[in-house]
Amino acid sequence: MTTAQPLKFETADQGGETARADLYGLLATLFYAPPSQALLDTIASAKAQGEGVLERAWADLVTICKQAKAEAVREEYEQLFIGVGKPEVMLYGSYYLSGFLMEKPLAALRTDLADLELQRADSVVESEDHIASLCEVMRYLIASDDVIHANLATQKQFFGAHMQTWVADLCTALESHPHANFYLPVAHLARSFFEVEMQAFDMA
Repeated sequence: MTTAQPLKFETADQGGETARADLYGLLATLFYAPPSQALLDTIASAKAQGEGVLERAWADLVTICKQAKAEAVREEYEQLFIGVGKPEVMLYGSYYLSGFLMEKPLAALRTDLADLELQRADSVVESEDHIASLCEVMRYLIASDDVIHANLATQKQFFGAHMQTWVADLCTALESHPHANFYLPVAHLARSFFEVEMQAFDMA
């Protein structure tokens, strides 16, 4: 499994699959580490249009990025997701599924990743059930040229098994946290996007 790659913004006519992969890549990047000022500025310069829930969530993120400073966002990231002792907001699926880290959900995830011939890169310190790692797997499953991996059935199975049952709880934890400023619209965007994914998979 590779670490999150820098987001590449694409025009709308390049297809919905590219847009899906890019949004998973962006969420992976934002949740894996505090964003750089360059990334904040890139998002701030992106187009925000449309009236749907997902489009409005994207517009809110674009708006906050116009004023965001990397140092302030870094401090918020560390307060929310690192902290001293237990993080204020957990980013690991096992915590939401079992109440503990490094539990059975992580073991099941590792089995499925092995079946997909994916593994955590040596440079990645977070466990595979970190939301950034899971988003990166989804980005790979959408964007891969491997026909075995890049198909809707595999995406649906992976998302349903390892993300669908807990990502809304993560978004709720962020949305209700009094110190979530930059990560409030990130949570809104994640929730809106994941809900769209769930609806699409249900119809698949």
